[in-house]
Amino acid sequence: MGQRIARNTEVKLMNKIICIANQKGGVGKTTTAINLSASLAAADHKILLIDADSQGNSSSGLGLEKDRYEKANFYHAMIGQISLESVILPTALPNLEVIPSSQDLIGMEVEFVNLENREVRLRSLLKGLNRTYDFIIIDCPPSLGFMTVNALVAADSLIVPLQCEYYAMEGLGYLLNTVKLVKADLNPSLQLGGILLTMFDQRNSLAHRVTEDVRKHLGNRVYQTVIPRNVRLSECPSHGQPIILYDIKSRGAIAYMDLAQEILRGIK
Repeated sequence: MGQRIARNTEVKLMNKIICIANQKGGVGKTTTAINLSASLAAADHKILLIDADSQGNSSSGLGLEKDRYEKANFYHAMIGQISLESVILPTALPNLEVIPSSQDLIGMEVEFVNLENREVRLRSLLKGLNRTYDFIIIDCPPSLGFMTVNALVAADSLIVPLQCEYYAMEGLGYLLNTVKLVKADLNPSLQLGGILLTMFDQRNSLAHRVTEDVRKHLGNRVYQTVIPRNVRLSECPSHGQPIILYDIKSRGAIAYMDLAQEILRGIK
């Protein structure tokens, strides 16, 4: 493990907030949120993963049992019932903590419909955190609704997982347009960190064509790292473990560790 993950010996990066979003489901968004967080944590960075998706897959994918957070989670912090800090839970990785999700998030857009400055709710909560992290990573729901907009307003950068299949770029324009609107009106410092190609099957000629097309159209906005379609990556959520704990030697684990290093190189 130590041969694959370079330890950080420089001054720590403070509070870089990364939003992982795509309004399409099934593109590897939560897989990326969990495994990028774990890989950065293993590289000796202190990480907070926020599960902002009502499905709660980032929470269960890190092995959290629902009875630990059913009555105190991200939803309760967002509505102001409790502090954000009070719902932070540890994980099996010492440097990785998580804010778990709740199905109650589904109705939040309606609950907040008349709330003034509702788009900056998450940003305000994060500014009030007493703990310091090198990276805060937000796993968004598969939509461009209230929660995703809140995440974009709070974030420094956005990672967009893009599946290496026929309709890969469908809807990407809508997401990038939303980013432009958020950047113009609510968060001028928001940057597109990169497009991440996921579920790449090297045996499939279509996957190669999609990869070529995406790189042709989006150029250096696409990460060099490509996440392969990998059985071990598919298995690890059911075991409540990130891939680096489930199978450190798998192609999926190596890819996410490479992604973490690519992101760190880009920030320095």
